[in-house]
Amino acid sequence: MQSRINHLAIIMDGNGRWAQRQGLPRLKGHEMGARAAKRIVEDAKARSIKYLTLYAFSSENWNRPREEVEGLFSLMERFIAEEVDRLRQSGICIHVIGDLSRFSLRLQDTIRRTLDETKDNTDLHLAIALNYGGRDEIVRAVKGLMQNGVSPDDVTEQSFSTRLDTSFMPDPDLLVRTGGEWRISNFLLWQLAYTELYFTPTLWPDFDSATLDEAIAWFGSRQRRFGMTGEQVGGGRP
Repeated sequence: MQSRINHLAIIMDGNGRWAQRQGLPRLKGHEMGARAAKRIVEDAKARSIKYLTLYAFSSENWNRPREEVEGLFSLMERFIAEEVDRLRQSGICIHVIGDLSRFSLRLQDTIRRTLDETKDNTDLHLAIALNYGGRDEIVRAVKGLMQNGVSPDDVTEQSFSTRLDTSFMPDPDLLVRTGGEWRISNFLLWQLAYTELYFTPTLWPDFDSATLDEAIAWFGSRQRRFGMTGEQVGGGRP
């Protein structure tokens, strides 16, 4: 039984519903969600989790109202500008997964500067999924293999994985989805093959150290068999 989490992935869901329940604009919910993200990054580092992936903006989120999307981008730029120094000093390395080509040149430049400023940090690798979709990632990986003339006989799970946005980190041990929904919403489709999935009704702005520890404790109760029997991995469950 494995109880230690090396890579935690989170679908941060429920910002809009949190705001509606408070009688506030949806964007206020996203602001509170950004605060929760900041808190969980520190919590993950304190718990010796080496990789944390946050689903911040999916490739389908462009379908939301224009004012909400623009507000999210503005919030994103402000968050990066305010947090980059602290993240660098805290030993946190920032990565971005997804297709950034659709973002403004200014936002792309801001993201690239942030990646460069934190690239030498190793305490925690924080991957932020922006304009990310699992199917799109797989298609881009296939195109990359084809453009480099890789023959079908040379395509393996390992060679394919090196073409994914997440090639620099291991697959997630635990996926947490907040907000009460029971789906993975096109997130890390390849990488979640043997990930433990934890769903909580807690809305993302309310997700804190205590709810994180609940998820970690649940993970510790799981037996990860990776296709083997319970007897093979120990613990006795078939």
